[in-house]
Amino acid sequence: MQPTLRLLRQDRALTAVSVLLDVAFHAGRGANGAVAGGGEVADRLGAARRGIEPVFQALSRAGLLEGVRGPRGGYRLARRARDIRLSEAVAAVADGAEGGGDFGGPLHQAVVAPLWAELDEALRERLEGLTLEDLLRRAGAAGLQRPSAEPLNFAI
Repeated sequence: MQPTLRLLRQDRALTAVSVLLDVAFHAGRGANGAVAGGGEVADRLGAARRGIEPVFQALSRAGLLEGVRGPRGGYRLARRARDIRLSEAVAAVADGAEGGGDFGGPLHQAVVAPLWAELDEALRERLEGLTLEDLLRRAGAAGLQRPSAEPLNFAI
């Protein structure tokens, strides 16, 4: 069973999708050894590196990102962008996101909780139908240019 998205706890889900998109946009699957540094990703997203490091770890454990160690280390996609569903990114960070409040009362139980469950399901289905490649196409349609890898120049 898929974990619910918990609309009340969407911040980690949005961060996971943003991190994956940033890595795909700037490094992809690491053609020519390209990687996106964690600090660079955090800077581009306007986030603290320490704050999004757990997201990098969760995405790596889920097999969506691959970490590269060393002085030029960072992250790259573990699979092709067309093979990564956005629902996988959300599921990777969904641990511990269960809950959403222990409200009582008959109105909450009869109306609000079922509504939230319906919205969670609709969102999960929509994310299941979207891939990282779909987001890259949207970035291109918005006029964003992916950085081109510059050849190494050893001249001094």
